[in-house]
Amino acid sequence: MDIVILILVILLILSNIYLIIMVNKRKNSKETLDIVERMGKLELNIMKDLTSFKESINDKLDLKLNEIDNKVSARIDENFEKTNKTFTNVLERLTKIDEAQKKIDNLSVDIVSLENILTDKKTRGIFGEVNLYNILKNIFGEKNDLIYKMQYRLSNGTIADSVIFAPVPLNTIAIDSKFPLENYRIMVDKSKSDELRSIASKKFKLDVKKHIDDISSKYIIEGETSNQAMMFIPAEAIFAEINAYHPDLVEYAYRKRVWLTSPTTLISTLTMILMIIQNIERDKYTSIIHEELNKLGIEFSRFKERFDKLSKSILTVNKDVEAFNITTDKIKKKFDNISNVRLEDDSIIEIEEIK
Repeated sequence: MDIVILILVILLILSNIYLIIMVNKRKNSKETLDIVERMGKLELNIMKDLTSFKESINDKLDLKLNEIDNKVSARIDENFEKTNKTFTNVLERLTKIDEAQKKIDNLSVDIVSLENILTDKKTRGIFGEVNLYNILKNIFGEKNDLIYKMQYRLSNGTIADSVIFAPVPLNTIAIDSKFPLENYRIMVDKSKSDELRSIASKKFKLDVKKHIDDISSKYIIEGETSNQAMMFIPAEAIFAEINAYHPDLVEYAYRKRVWLTSPTTLISTLTMILMIIQNIERDKYTSIIHEELNKLGIEFSRFKERFDKLSKSILTVNKDVEAFNITTDKIKKKFDNISNVRLEDDSIIEIEEIK
C-alpha cells in the first residue's frame, strides 16, 4: 500500500513541476491559467482518490489482519492443547519409568541377596527344600500327610527331604534336593580359561554322580520304599545342562534307579502320580458302590418274595371277607323278613325257618 501511495505522490510532484515549467513559458496567458486550474482539479481528484484508496486498503487490511489473528489464536490454542497433552503423557511415562527403575533397583538387591544365599551350601540346601515343599503343596495341598511328608525318617536312620506315599506298585518314593552349583558356575563362565572350565566340568560330573550315589544308597530300601528315588535339582539351567551336554550322567542315574527332576519336570511327575491316586480312589469307591448295589439287589429279592407272600395272604383274606360279607347279607335279609311279619285273622303266619 505504501508503495502505491509513494508512486501517486511522485506523479503528483511531477505534474506540479510540469505545471510550473509551463507557467514560466506562458506567463500572463489564458491558456496557462486553464492549465493551472485543470492541474489543481486533477490534484484535488488525485488526493481524494488517494484518501479513498487508503481507507479501502486500511479496511481490507484490518479485516485480513483480524482473520489472520483469529486463525493464529486458534492454531496457538490447538497447539497448546496438544503440547499440554504431550507434556502430561511425558510426565506419566516418566513416572512409570521411575517406578520401573525402583523395581529394577529392588530386583538388583534381591538378586544380590539370592547370590549371597546360593554361595553357602547350607542356605542353598534350605532354598531347594523350600522350593520342593512349595511344589508339593501346590500339587497335593498343604499338610496332606496321607500323600506326602517332609523330612521323613526311614528305617535306616536317614532323613529324606520328602517322601510320597504313592499307590502300589510305586509305593513310598523318596525325594531329595541337590544343588551342585560351584563347579557349574565356573564351567559355564566363558570369561574363564578353557583349561579351568574343563577341570570344573569334570568336578561337576563328580558332584552329580556323588549326589546320585547318595540318593541311591540311602533312600531306596527294599520292602519299605519304591525301587526308585528322585533327585530334585532346583535350578532349571543345571537340569538342562545335564540333559543337553552330559547324557552319561543321565544314563548313570538311570542305572542307579534315580530320577533326575527339575521344578518343571517334578510338577509334571507329581501331577501324574496325583491322577493315578485319584483314579485308584475312584475305582475303590466304584467297587464299594458295586458291592452295595449287589447287596441291595439281594435285599430287594427278599422284599419281593415276602411281598408276594403277603399279597397271597391278602387275597385269601379278601376271599374270606367276601364270603363273610355274603353270609352277613343273608342274615340281614332274614332279620328284615322277621321285622316285616304281619298278623292276619288273628293267626300267626309261620315264618320261614332261617336257612
